[in-house]
Amino acid sequence: MLSLFPQFLVNGILVGGVYALLAVGVVFIYKAIRVFNFAVGEMLVFGAYIAWTCISVLKLPFLIALFAAIVCSILLGLLIERLLMRPLIGQPLLSSIMATLGLSVFLRGIISFLWGTDSVSFPYKVFPGSPIIIKDIMISDQLLWGFILGLVVFVLLVIFFEHGKVGLGMRTTAEDHQIAQATGINVKRIFAITWCVAGVVAAIGGILLATRIGLSVVNTPLVAFKVFPAILFGGLESILGAVVGGLAVGILENLAGGLIDPSIAEITPYVILLLVLLVRPEGLFGLRRIERV
Repeated sequence: MLSLFPQFLVNGILVGGVYALLAVGVVFIYKAIRVFNFAVGEMLVFGAYIAWTCISVLKLPFLIALFAAIVCSILLGLLIERLLMRPLIGQPLLSSIMATLGLSVFLRGIISFLWGTDSVSFPYKVFPGSPIIIKDIMISDQLLWGFILGLVVFVLLVIFFEHGKVGLGMRTTAEDHQIAQATGINVKRIFAITWCVAGVVAAIGGILLATRIGLSVVNTPLVAFKVFPAILFGGLESILGAVVGGLAVGILENLAGGLIDPSIAEITPYVILLLVLLVRPEGLFGLRRIERV
């Protein structure tokens, strides 16, 4: 069994890349507007279903399906910002959290109405190539493409957030909406950009996830919830921590499922998360905020 350790490790890293991408999307929203998006699972399912419809029903090429999914997810992000989140500017944080929980239920109902609740198989070979074999390790070409795509999106998000006026505006808005408005920052525009970016990340992550496990409005969001231990593992405010947390969840899940028992693969990331939070509640890369009482 130990001879398969390298194979499980490689699979864990590649799968963890998808978790990391989704985790970065959630952390990006939190860093920009201090909202923890509990509707991430339904947002990624929405984008994946758009791509599935284009490929399986309309028989369109994958690149066109990807573009359609991104555009529709951007429009969804704009609707969420305009109709749901904009009225909550300046309101208590709990209001925004409850709003995303309600959004999760609403989107699940819309997706169920449009596509039903049955699982569908996403076309597997959406990326070109064939598996790569190095000694006794087989590297899935689809997982490798997903990992590379996730890495590219991560780099672009870091550049977008850390450099330029928009990124500065996002960081200021995250600290205090009213102060940001007083300094001349268009908070409504920041909210809109943030949710558009979140939609793009969700669409790409949803497609990558669907190619591996299929697509279902019931089961796929549950898999997406693995991003939450990844986020808390790395630190709620750290994009780098989200990447490390996502990779850690993927590796731990595959090693536990492959070397010990498949039945414990699902709970292993949460157990490790609890142990980490007992030692470092803010996560490995999180910031310890000190407030005067």
